[in-house]
Amino acid sequence: MKKLLLICTVIFAVTLLSCKDESKINGAATETVMSNIKVVTPQEVYDALQEDATLQLIDVRTPEEYGVTHLKSSQNICVTTPGFEKKAAKLDKSLPVYVYCKKGGRSAQASQILADMGFTKIYDLQGGITNWESQELEMVKG
Repeated sequence: MKKLLLICTVIFAVTLLSCKDESKINGAATETVMSNIKVVTPQEVYDALQEDATLQLIDVRTPEEYGVTHLKSSQNICVTTPGFEKKAAKLDKSLPVYVYCKKGGRSAQASQILADMGFTKIYDLQGGITNWESQELEMVKG
């Protein structure tokens, strides 16, 4: 009985310690990667556009989607084309970059690429332009 109790205690301790160490490793990696990217609401983007003339607003959808509807003062750099990184490299890494797509998937992908490229202030529009439209905020239609 003592032997079984000892074995259970050792297994429990090893499991607890390995989970604790793994969470620290994963937590640190996640924190480092995600610290440069902040998901923001349409209202936060709208307010930033009113207050900060230096921010860079990037629509990462296709040129066709951009032609139909896009946010005022945005530039189109499609994340699904091979030249995304080359075009994004022309942006100023020291200035804030606001990124959006249709619903949020491609902008999350683009945000991660920008973070990997060394951008430090990345803001991803939550829910994309679809969410923006639901808030009825000002925009430009093609």
